[in-house]
Amino acid sequence: MISWINGELVELWQTNQKFFVLINCQGLGYEIQILESFFLKLKTNQISNKKITIWLKHIKKEDSDLLFGFTSKDQKNFFIEILSIRGVGSQIGMGILNKFSISEVINAIKTQNKKLICSVPGVGQKMCDRLILELKNKFKSEIQFEDNKGKDEFEINDPETNKMIQDLQLTLKSLNYKNKEINSILPIIYKEVDLLAQKEDNLSFENLLKLAMNYLDKDSSNLAR
Repeated sequence: MISWINGELVELWQTNQKFFVLINCQGLGYEIQILESFFLKLKTNQISNKKITIWLKHIKKEDSDLLFGFTSKDQKNFFIEILSIRGVGSQIGMGILNKFSISEVINAIKTQNKKLICSVPGVGQKMCDRLILELKNKFKSEIQFEDNKGKDEFEINDPETNKMIQDLQLTLKSLNYKNKEINSILPIIYKEVDLLAQKEDNLSFENLLKLAMNYLDKDSSNLAR
């Protein structure tokens, strides 16, 4: 069982909607299919010849051995759970994680957002129904956690502030930030809102945008290192 790999990035390439890296680990070259978001960051930051760590799922077939790579253990485990559903193959699993973050998928399951699930290439109505039903059972605790988090930690009663945060998300998307990146910093923004609200002059759309971009750019620079 191969759990993860730490090695030197040699090459990366795209074949249709599949994204690959070649990793040199102790003289062996490992060809790994990765998610589009990770591929684009590697390409943008040009970190070839530097060491990176990838969590791996090894799938052995009759005529091939396939490696799928993820930046976190949570992504890997979520991918494994998706593959355990009858009729769902590795490319459907990668397609789901290419389009949505784990929290977005869990929220789609909770709200039974079939339109969102069916937007993944290769997912038809029957498979969509099966995904929602089986993943809902697999992630009951996560769905309950998201419900509680929404009610307690991230609830804002002020409609003007809620509108400001919605506008913030739209603006960040227009600036070409990915949904996954935006969602990752939203909890931080919600926590900061209370602090900014204590000083009325600081709670503005401009300050929230500046704060969000600082966090997003910081994450990108950390990846480059």
